[in-house]
Amino acid sequence: MSAPSWDRLPVLALRDLVFFPHMVLPLLVGRTRSLNALAEARTEEGLLAVVAQKDPEVDEPVAADLHRTGTLVRVLEVSPLDDGTHRAVFEGLHRIQVERFIPSSRTFRGAARRWDPFPLPDEGEGRVLLRRVERLFQEYARLHDQIPGEVADTLLRVEDPERELNLLAGHLLVPTTEKQRLLESEGVAEGLRRVEELLGRELEVIRIEEELDHRIRHQMDEDRRRFYLQEQLKAIHEELGGEAQGEWGELEESVTQTHLPDHARERAERELSRLRKMNPAAPEAAVIRTYLDWILSLPWSTRTPDNPDVSRAEEVLEEEHHGLEEVKDRILEYIAVLSLVRELKGPILCLVGPPGVGKTSLGRSIARALGREFVRVSLGGIRDEAEIRGHRRTYVGALPGRILQGMRRSGSRNPVFLLDEVDKVSHDGHGDPGAALLEVLDPEQNRTFTDHYLELEFDLTSVLFVATANTLAGIPEPLRDRMEVIRIPGYLDTEKREIVRRFLLPRQVERHGLPPAALELTPEAIQTLIQEYTREAGVRELERSISKLARKVARRIASGRAGAGEEEATSHLTPGDVRTLLGPPPFRKDGDVEGDERVGIANGLAWTPAGGAVLEVEVVVVPGSGRIQLTGTLGDVMKESAVAALTFARSRAAELGLEGRFHEEADVHIHIPEGATPKDGPSAGLTMAVGLISSLTGRPTRTDTAMTGEITLRGRVLPVGGIREKAVAAVRAGLGTFLLPQGNEGELERLPAEVRNRLEFVPVRTVDEALELTLIRRPGLEVDAPPGKDLFGGSSDAGVRISQ
Repeated sequence: MSAPSWDRLPVLALRDLVFFPHMVLPLLVGRTRSLNALAEARTEEGLLAVVAQKDPEVDEPVAADLHRTGTLVRVLEVSPLDDGTHRAVFEGLHRIQVERFIPSSRTFRGAARRWDPFPLPDEGEGRVLLRRVERLFQEYARLHDQIPGEVADTLLRVEDPERELNLLAGHLLVPTTEKQRLLESEGVAEGLRRVEELLGRELEVIRIEEELDHRIRHQMDEDRRRFYLQEQLKAIHEELGGEAQGEWGELEESVTQTHLPDHARERAERELSRLRKMNPAAPEAAVIRTYLDWILSLPWSTRTPDNPDVSRAEEVLEEEHHGLEEVKDRILEYIAVLSLVRELKGPILCLVGPPGVGKTSLGRSIARALGREFVRVSLGGIRDEAEIRGHRRTYVGALPGRILQGMRRSGSRNPVFLLDEVDKVSHDGHGDPGAALLEVLDPEQNRTFTDHYLELEFDLTSVLFVATANTLAGIPEPLRDRMEVIRIPGYLDTEKREIVRRFLLPRQVERHGLPPAALELTPEAIQTLIQEYTREAGVRELERSISKLARKVARRIASGRAGAGEEEATSHLTPGDVRTLLGPPPFRKDGDVEGDERVGIANGLAWTPAGGAVLEVEVVVVPGSGRIQLTGTLGDVMKESAVAALTFARSRAAELGLEGRFHEEADVHIHIPEGATPKDGPSAGLTMAVGLISSLTGRPTRTDTAMTGEITLRGRVLPVGGIREKAVAAVRAGLGTFLLPQGNEGELERLPAEVRNRLEFVPVRTVDEALELTLIRRPGLEVDAPPGKDLFGGSSDAGVRISQ
């Protein structure tokens, strides 16, 4: 049978409804385009195509918002209502497929064709399937309150399987998407199988709901019975006049009124029952009372509403901290996701950086940005696992660990929880606190965190944990793996100047009770403080220096030296004033170096827990018997780097113009100043090699160049860590060129723009490349290299004479 088609049918878009053939339904029509479609249908034999919207929230749908499979209906009756809408009764005729939607200013029109499903086989599997569906629908109609009982009897008397399928599908109370799938079924058999699947699922849900209703009714009966008995017991106790029973009654009331999870309520009621049977003077009674107090005071369900306003959070972070862009971006990303999903497991952040860069105060700012409570727990020096997980109640004076103590102080189950100095956790025979933190900081485990004291599961998934550390070296590897590490490098001088102007100076003026204009620093004075009185990655020593200046000015004002008038009390301090008040500067100004002739000295860059540092490696070669002496409190790895540098120089003796047995007739002394400070690590290998070869050949090194890198015996330069901190230290020291291993070149993109602009970064693969860039060609002595080799191992067409 050929399928009839219609070229310009008016189209009516339905929200949250799928219209099936053979159904008669009244609908309210109110949208302008829908009213226009209804009016046009009444002039065209009353025929209309109805299709469901993909998203019912769309008010003005376009063609892409509509399903293509719909139903051809006939308008039976239209009645206008007082509010401007129309009540229309439709009869479903056939299933249709809209080939295309035709644009129209007044309404939708579509070119459609009739689409009939494959019929159901008369015998066999098709009839069995139909009977199964009919039985399931009878049970579904019997259990569902919204389907009248006579509907099932009426539907089951229908002879045509296709008509029965459409009527069954139309009476199912399932989501629109499921009904649309039924309408799009290729055949009657496929449609019946889908109806069978939906009915089975819905019946299972109804049975579960009935079981839950039964349980709730039973529980309500039990609660009423228990309340009646408790009231009787209370009256008996009042008659007996027991004072302790009044206290037990208060505890019982607290347990009843506090919103506790089921496992916590069960434990509290069991302990309260034990308490009622005890003598109030018994020691165990005091232990149980304390235990119940802890259960009732924890925030099992209390939450602080989040403020997922990204713009406000950004303002708060910028207002309280300058710089720290990576940390701010991570927090703003978390808040942005939170604003979309409304519920998100708290991330485990670990802020790693030198002292004084604002890690701890940043945690408080994160809490303020989110609108959450803030809890800080210092882990520095704790050595007992019970500090984290609590003591068992068998011990006298037992208490929960610091985690649950912090949760109790916050009064909320979703605070910002700062674990300060997580790298300072120690361990001994009492246990390993770092291992106890594994459960706390694992998002998959902290849902059921169990404290030894409470012995109840407590959900920590909503807590935003922020750990701080100066270095990752003290953090166990499994614990480090559970945290998202964000490194915070030291501040640059420009950042420090802004921090002084916005934060440090106003805060110290306020703390010392000075008038707002009593202490002002010129930009030059601030620079003098930064370069000559502090040499740090953070700003703590800088704040102490400003505090000292504030005390000096406060003393002047208090003693009347600044004059009586308010205007005379203003102190505009210049660099000279700073030196007068603070005394001689303890550090050299950046850029002060020992001239240009520095034979045997090379600038190295080191990483320390306090940030990056510039180290001068000094090498002196004197007549001797081939001994190598290393001083400066060097570790084993650094000593091995020195031996590797000497072996490399020996392997290049001919290219360097040295005697083949020079090492047997000379002693090498390598010293790294600040001898009292322990030093270790492989990254000084390149610096030692350059300083040694400078001393052996008599060629000076460039004073504005610093370097880092591990070396091999064949002269390759291997990647090292701490590039970011070392680059900041090079900028702070006023250097111009930074030689780094080529393997670290990818890290340059993550450096601050100011660092990239102020330093020339030169990646090197070999020690030879570093020597060419570092050693100065000095006229005078010339050294012949063998033909085909330059001084440092490169090829050339003839002997190269290098001036020294």
